[in-house]
Amino acid sequence: MKDRLRALYTGSTARAHKFRYGLLIFDLVTIAFVIATSFSHHGPVVESIDAVFGVVILADFLARLFISPQPLRFMLRPMTWVDIVSIASFLAPLAGEGLGFLRVLRTLRLLRTYQLLGRLRVDFPVFRKHEEVIVAAINLVVFMFVMTGLVYATQFQTNPQIGNYADALYFTVTALTTTGFGDITLQGTVGRLISVVVMIFGVTLFLRLAQVLFRPSKVREPCKTCGLVLHDADAVHCKHCGAVIHIETEGQE
Repeated sequence: MKDRLRALYTGSTARAHKFRYGLLIFDLVTIAFVIATSFSHHGPVVESIDAVFGVVILADFLARLFISPQPLRFMLRPMTWVDIVSIASFLAPLAGEGLGFLRVLRTLRLLRTYQLLGRLRVDFPVFRKHEEVIVAAINLVVFMFVMTGLVYATQFQTNPQIGNYADALYFTVTALTTTGFGDITLQGTVGRLISVVVMIFGVTLFLRLAQVLFRPSKVREPCKTCGLVLHDADAVHCKHCGAVIHIETEGQE
């Protein structure tokens, strides 16, 4: 059993890759579900679906703990606690609507996207070619969704301006872009601190995305002499050490 699970989670077979992509799709579905249900009352149907999602994530968590060669180190990883929060957010409605605000914290599952970057680099030439742009965009989107989740979780019960996930997303985007219309403001000290974090880190990530979008295109080809990774697409020599580099190209028709 342990060997089969380890092969799925860490193997390099086609079946293992499909399994891990399936987990990513599952995470995206759960995020879409929580956003959609933030506009409606969380009745028995929603809570039942929550429970199903929670059980699946719990099974995934226990499987990874089971195959871990160092369970204690596994429990100390930040991503492990992200999963624990996600599990709690799914099962919280079973304890009553008083804990229902935790549902939106399942958006933290987006952070697990980074575990697939290595596989995407191998599977998709387009990803390899535009990796910096895609990673910068993922950084911005993940930050935006996580901060939106925190805004919603901390404000929707006390702030009449935050009625659903869309309101929280609207505030996050306006704060991140420093537009600041002022029609929605966060209440309390925690709300102000969240606003500061969104503005400082959000603007930084936004500028990073703009930088990689508009600067000259680079290709990833590590120099065997000095280790410089990024080079001009038509480079023949490494700009750092002058060594000859061999950049693979698709040629021209």
